[in-house]
Amino acid sequence: MPPPAAAGTDRSKEIIQVAHSSSAKKRIRENAKRRLRNRRRKAAVKESVRTYEQAVDAEKPDDAAAALKQVYRQLDRTAAKGTIHKRTAARKKSRLARRLNAAEKA
Repeated sequence: MPPPAAAGTDRSKEIIQVAHSSSAKKRIRENAKRRLRNRRRKAAVKESVRTYEQAVDAEKPDDAAAALKQVYRQLDRTAAKGTIHKRTAARKKSRLARRLNAAEKA
């Protein structure tokens, strides 16, 4: 049993292996790698969406259109890799496009 956590330490991120078989241990390692990879992909999508939203808020339609194109690429790639569902990507793309269209009309 691991020693008790010191005050102020966060053990929620720590991986505690319960698995006994070598294949289960390997699966834990693989899942950790995949989880990290997926988090990075989602973070990249969020960052590109933030860039796009800043361009829309600053009322720069050319920059926003270029940023939207980048968001589309990021979403499509993330969906193709299986990190997010393809319909989730399509829904996000639709909502972002509607926001740009509304900003251009206003």
